[in-house]
Amino acid sequence: MSEQPEQPQHKQKSFKRWAWEWLKSIAVALVIWLVLRTLLVEAFRIPSSSMERTLLVGDFLFVNKALYGAELPLVHARTPAVREPRRGDIVVFDSKTESGVKVVKRMVGVPGDTLEMRRGALYRNGMQQVEPYAQHVDSLSDPADPEMRLWQMQYLAPGVDRVAYQPTRDMWGPLIVPPGQYFVMGDNRDNSYDSRYWGFVDRRVIRGRPLFIYYSFDHESWRVLPFLTAIRWGRLGHQPQ
Repeated sequence: MSEQPEQPQHKQKSFKRWAWEWLKSIAVALVIWLVLRTLLVEAFRIPSSSMERTLLVGDFLFVNKALYGAELPLVHARTPAVREPRRGDIVVFDSKTESGVKVVKRMVGVPGDTLEMRRGALYRNGMQQVEPYAQHVDSLSDPADPEMRLWQMQYLAPGVDRVAYQPTRDMWGPLIVPPGQYFVMGDNRDNSYDSRYWGFVDRRVIRGRPLFIYYSFDHESWRVLPFLTAIRWGRLGHQPQ
């Protein structure tokens, strides 16, 4: 006796069951991805040259959000931090000048520090800092910016002549970092728009620290489709320090 053909009703039930299992798998994957992105890791792209040589335009990073405490959506509370930001950390934070934009710089001053620059050299608590990561590409000029003096006046250390005080890119301070605030600078010191110009970074807007570079390409390459043909293979997996 020949086999009976499968009934359309059975085929429909099988398809619904298959579709439901796939939907459940996708939903679980999305929930896991959202939890990871919210609490642990987020992707970040380097948009400017302010951190060269440490980070290059075209670098794509994973950022550790759990280290300093991740912000929970809707309630705006934060998970407990593994530790507080330290001097020398590379940090990702919310821009102070552009809403919705995240920025990456190096932490050079924590609450209570006294900071100043003399001829492009950073001094912290009276001692010149050794910064092998910092680069200077325009040492012949030292431009002034009115916005620097505007905010720095209220944080000047005692004894500074406030009338004569005229800060420049490479000559400013000494400034005292207040509680809950941090001072950040780009490693490309002559081409970085950072705390020297717009002030301190509030602890509440510091989002994380780079884990490693997962992709990088030379956006200025002359090659066709540089995101495929000009990949910087040697930077993949590199952990910025």
